[in-house]
Amino acid sequence: MSLAVLLMLALFVSLLFAIYLFSQKSSSLSRTVLFGLVLGSTFGLALQFLFAHSPETIKEILSWVSVVGKGYVGLLKMIIMPLVLIFMIAAVVKLENQGSLGKISFISISVLLFTTAIAALVGIAVTYGFDLSIEGLVSGTREAARMDTLQSKAANVADLSVPQMLLSFIPENPFADLSNQRSTSIIATVIFGVLVGIAARKVMLEKTELASPIRNGVNALQATVMSLVRMVIALTPYGVAGLMASVVANSSSSDILNLLAFIVASYVAILLMFVVHGLLLSLVGVNPKHYFEKIWPVLTFAFSSRSSAASIPMNVDVQINQLKVPPAIANLSASFGATIGQNGCAGIYPAMLAMMVAPSVGIDPLTFEFILPLIGIVVISSFGIAGVGGGATFAALVVLPTMGLPIEVVALLISIEPLIDMARTALNVSGAMTSGVITSKLMKTQ
Repeated sequence: MSLAVLLMLALFVSLLFAIYLFSQKSSSLSRTVLFGLVLGSTFGLALQFLFAHSPETIKEILSWVSVVGKGYVGLLKMIIMPLVLIFMIAAVVKLENQGSLGKISFISISVLLFTTAIAALVGIAVTYGFDLSIEGLVSGTREAARMDTLQSKAANVADLSVPQMLLSFIPENPFADLSNQRSTSIIATVIFGVLVGIAARKVMLEKTELASPIRNGVNALQATVMSLVRMVIALTPYGVAGLMASVVANSSSSDILNLLAFIVASYVAILLMFVVHGLLLSLVGVNPKHYFEKIWPVLTFAFSSRSSAASIPMNVDVQINQLKVPPAIANLSASFGATIGQNGCAGIYPAMLAMMVAPSVGIDPLTFEFILPLIGIVVISSFGIAGVGGGATFAALVVLPTMGLPIEVVALLISIEPLIDMARTALNVSGAMTSGVITSKLMKTQ
């Protein structure tokens, strides 16, 4: 290990200690997370500036920095499935009216799909407003390599029908789903938890002497999991610093400038959808300003990690403790939102790509015959989108061939994918939390 690497790692450790000192003075997790984001981004910029001609040095430094960033994401992923399973069992066991579980699920999913349809419309409008097209996009070595990978992925999803997608939600092997081996594992775990909860309720009714032990056991497990969640969430500022250092250090300014119009258009569309979330919340009596202030730490983590699934623990915790959403609704909306109706990855992105590609194959994208089917396909394909980085690619690989469009554009945007995916993931998570709050209001639990 060279002296330069040791010095930069010492600096990074000093930044982590600075975050610790700041956290001791600040009682707000949001401010501490923002502080960590700024320090991590600054460190990433410093790496680019100091070692511009030594990418191997940057790579070696980031391999150690990633222990903090990726290590934090790993801890969050560790508690996703236990959190989802235990909270779903507890939600059903404690539910006074078991029939309301179906209503909660229906409203949550309906809100997610409705906002995804709006997101597709926003993506269409912004693409038209910015006059985006695939003309001028250049295919280089990386893009060609990515195209080969995408062709194989496209073949895998080409025959994926809606019935097959629905069947994938069934937890055939709960142990495999608890290890998150499928893109639909979270939904499958939700279903398994609901079924276990229903079975527990039946036992409580048939054998009343077991009712109290079951409730106490579920309460103890729920409290233990939530304690673990809070322990991990306390590490958020450090994790965000590590993640942002890697993101910024690996960003290419030339790639960003070449595709600046698409980046700006994407962020405009994403910001417009945040406004839509605020408007929908205001319709049910929620102050959008207070809402976004409370969910800021979750959005920051989602932005830096690019993982809706990894954001589930923070999502649930903030919904319950900050937004006062009942645990059953919070867990369902967070879990569904990680794999269904992702506003950014499954809504805006494939709609924008379809609008850009359509003219190249002689299709007028401004006709109702194109727009209405596009929105419908976007909504349907949003089922089962994996809640990790790359979910937008999967969505595009479903939507574009279904609309009879080529998929090459996905590969041509590879260089800026991480930069846009960060904001898309934050929007996905906001959509899930918006669904939870609206469902809670409509169910009159607040």
